[in-house]
Amino acid sequence: MNLRRLGTVIALELTQRVRSVAWYVLLGVFAVLLLAVTLLTFAAAGGQPDSGGNVYSVIVYIVLLLVVLVSPTLAGNAINGDRDAATLAPVQVTLTTTPEIVIGKLIAAWIAGLAFVVVAIPFVVVAVIAGGVSPLTALVSALVLILEIGVVAAIGVGLSGILSRPLFSVASTYLVVAALVIGTVIAFGLSGLASQTQVTVHSRDVIYDDQGNATDQCGQWSTDTYDQPRFDRVWWMLAPNPFVILSDATPARFESAGYPLDAFSGLKLAVRQAQIPPKSVEHYDGCKAGGDVPPETEPFKVLAETTPSWAVGVAIQLVLAGGLMLWGGMRTRTPARRLARGSRIA
Repeated sequence: MNLRRLGTVIALELTQRVRSVAWYVLLGVFAVLLLAVTLLTFAAAGGQPDSGGNVYSVIVYIVLLLVVLVSPTLAGNAINGDRDAATLAPVQVTLTTTPEIVIGKLIAAWIAGLAFVVVAIPFVVVAVIAGGVSPLTALVSALVLILEIGVVAAIGVGLSGILSRPLFSVASTYLVVAALVIGTVIAFGLSGLASQTQVTVHSRDVIYDDQGNATDQCGQWSTDTYDQPRFDRVWWMLAPNPFVILSDATPARFESAGYPLDAFSGLKLAVRQAQIPPKSVEHYDGCKAGGDVPPETEPFKVLAETTPSWAVGVAIQLVLAGGLMLWGGMRTRTPARRLARGSRIA
């Protein structure tokens, strides 16, 4: 792979985007939306001293959401769009190889997506300063944002090489992104509800008099059963979700009582708790002080005893994006053995 030819492909791609007026309009709309979200988030926080982490996490979530929504339009027609415009064939007849073309378009789409992160930097910096967020949290969340933009760009470029029509490839990119963001949550919930186990509860309680006052007598032990969803069997379905990866990779922060200090930590704890299988037998003794209810597991103990889902999610995303890129490259290589009907050559 020649770095000079690769740089030429990247420069051509970026030049085409920068010359477009719609590109600057899109960046302006993105900035206005972020400004509105930032102001509303600070207003909702009400100046509370412990709300800084939540403000920062909400703003980063919004940045990730907007970038994920915009990125498919930047990469979904990278290859087939040039083929329709008759600008791909002149590049293919040069010394530029197919991997250089595909990787160059990927890097260009990645850089274009990072432009939105650059626009978001002032708002994120304000949230970091106002919220007292640690530098490690800011660094990790920024790295995850950069990674997710690259994954979406790879998915879009790969599909643009696989599908012959730009409209279909952009729509397909949106569908794949929607599957990662929304589909994983739906699949996780339905699969967990479909796979259930029976839990037996042995319980007793104090006897109350006619006035509703507790007596010194205890009732008889009773046994009840109910069905508990087994989310621990399907927790991996949530792993490739970009928001889950962002939350799980970010260092967790909790109060002394175990309550999360930001939205990152709350979602991270919820996802990790889903990995813990339910107990088949439970006991509740209402005659004892505190109802004989077992104490809640400490958050850091839950995190230590469960699998980091962000690592699993990143692996799944990289396999998906890499597979689409490889397939798209095979469909783009020349000489082509077979072309889809109606495909333009030059």
